[in-house]
Parts: sequence; structure tokens; C-alpha cells
Amino acid sequence: MNSPNEPLPTYDEVLLCTPQTTAEQVGLFLRRCLIPCGGGEKIYTMLYADELSYDVSHKAEELFQHLRHYSSSYHLVILCNCEREHSYIPSVFSQYKVHMVPQRPLAEIQQYLQHHYRVAQPSSSAASVFKDNMCVGIVSSKRAGVGK
Repeated sequence: MNSPNEPLPTYDEVLLCTPQTTAEQVGLFLRRCLIPCGGGEKIYTMLYADELSYDVSHKAEELFQHLRHYSSSYHLVILCNCEREHSYIPSVFSQYKVHMVPQRPLAEIQQYLQHHYRVAQPSSSAASVFKDNMCVGIVSSKRAGVGK
């Protein structure tokens, strides 16, 4: 958010981890992050890395230790749930841990995201469904099973 006109991360810069994420998926992600290829200064982010299975986490750590020798100038952010700080990945990388609290007000964050997710020409776009011609939207309900 410090550079409002910079693009949001691309699909190759973010790995959304679940218990079903495979070692191959994590390996491909770490290779993109840690092997220099002249692609610029990307910031790679693993989200919910604490949800990886033990086997996948262990293989990821081994691969990270092996690949980090290829480059000393990588940018890797690993986000985990603080309630699962004792799972494998948060424990292995605990020496780099930084507790983070959003520094910007919610309204400012929403404005930033609206800037990046607004469709310029909404005439024939599905974005016309969402408020203010946004190309993404969140639909939620307090009741389960209402078809959303």
C-alpha cells in the first residue's frame, strides 16, 4: 500500500496453502522464489503455511535449505495463524518471526483494493454485478446453507 500504483501480486507470487497442498506445489513455488531468473524484485508469499501437512512441511524445509544457497537476495513472506505457531513451518522459521498488526485503517485498505479491482470498461463485464463495477466481491451469510 506504500505504492498505490504498483500492481497486486500475480498468481506465481502467492501460494495459498491448505492441508491438501502437495510437496510438488510447494517445491515449484520455492524454486520460483529462490532460484534467480532475472524476473525482477518480486515478493513471494506463502499464506497459511501452518496448514501444510508434516510431510509436506518437512520436504519444504529441506528444499528451502538447499535452494537458498543459489541466491542471497530473495523476498519470501510466510503468513501463519498465530494460534498454530507450534506447527512445523512456523517453528522452523521462528527466528524470523514478526508479529504483525495491520497499520492502516480498514477504510484505507478498502480504498486501495477498490483501486486495483475496479473494471475500467464495465459495459460487457460480469463486474457489473458487484458494487461500483468491482471484478471481485464477497458474498456472505450468517446462516448456513442459503446457497451462497
